[in-house]
Amino acid sequence: MYKANRKVPCVYMRGGTSKAVFFHDRDLPSDPQARDRVILSAFGSPDLRQIDGMGGANTSTSKVAVIRKSEREGVDVDYEFGQVSIDLPIVGKTMNCGNISSAVGPFAIDEGLVEAVEPVTTVRIFNTNTQKMIVARVPVKDGKAMTEGDFAIDGVPGTGAKIQIEFSRPQGAVSGVLLPTGNPKDSMEIEGTVYEYSFVDAANPVVFVRAEQFGLEGTELPWEFEARPDCAEICRRLEIIRGTCAVKIGLAKDLADAAVNSQTLPKIAICTTPKTYTAGSKKVIEAGSVDFVGRLFSLGMKMIQAYMGTGGICTVVAANTPGTIVNEIVCAGKDTDQVTTVRIGHPFGIMEVDAELEEHPDGGHTVKCGMIGRTARRIMEGYVYVRD
Repeated sequence: MYKANRKVPCVYMRGGTSKAVFFHDRDLPSDPQARDRVILSAFGSPDLRQIDGMGGANTSTSKVAVIRKSEREGVDVDYEFGQVSIDLPIVGKTMNCGNISSAVGPFAIDEGLVEAVEPVTTVRIFNTNTQKMIVARVPVKDGKAMTEGDFAIDGVPGTGAKIQIEFSRPQGAVSGVLLPTGNPKDSMEIEGTVYEYSFVDAANPVVFVRAEQFGLEGTELPWEFEARPDCAEICRRLEIIRGTCAVKIGLAKDLADAAVNSQTLPKIAICTTPKTYTAGSKKVIEAGSVDFVGRLFSLGMKMIQAYMGTGGICTVVAANTPGTIVNEIVCAGKDTDQVTTVRIGHPFGIMEVDAELEEHPDGGHTVKCGMIGRTARRIMEGYVYVRD
């Protein structure tokens, strides 16, 4: 019997270097499986081209955000993030996205979920994926979130109004602890070769490995990496390390399960010391302008073209954790292990991440809050038609 497609209200937004379809919670089915079917249909997944939906056929544009006014004390809105798989019927909800988090404040203001206060509206966001608080400070004019401004981020053309995103107490976002293995650095032998890695859980869990151990410079661009004859073999070994860490924090039963059902987390990043390289934007990134060079991987072991916001928060926390690979790179030759800013060199430029530190009586310290500046923009509003 013929059945017409159903239309669902939505807003299409860019947040940082990612894009997502934003839904009000009230406009989606309450049943989790039925909700996922609507989201998958909206994106045209599973299909490598996502030709029958709004997905952009890469991980940076296959994201969803579901927002509702919060009933929690001291919170304005609840926000659930979903990484929509391109080739599998899966909406991953174990992680958050820092870039999309930057669009939640503007969405909440423009949709009337938060009262607009000029010149800057503070939006208190509870991320249901990680059970963590995020504070967004959004420039406002005439009752709406500002779009235009003079703040630029690498990986996005032009400039926009700066949105300050603050991740409060980001440690243990998924596993409940900062160092899921109990160590700042571990090693794993794979077919006779020993690889060092640091598994750090802050904002999102990330596994950091040294690029040189895989025969890489660490400055490769995504298409350069994919063109290497040993790309598949490097990815296979990276996945063994990443999958092992997924099992460690209970996201998968074994490596095979991790490769299918836990592709979104943990992330893995190859990293190296500051080096001069030419970014994908043709901009020359000088070694002296960065503290750390990193390449993050997402679904299907694909190198991300920029750098995840939550990955940036995890990086600055790792930099402040003595003994991690990130700490060894960022603090090399310095008299202190207190790091308040990390300039991360990524494939399309530089991401700057700041940290507010909390000192302990024993002389140690922790990151009280991680902060990034992003821009966001409402691109489209209307309806998406989904197949039942």
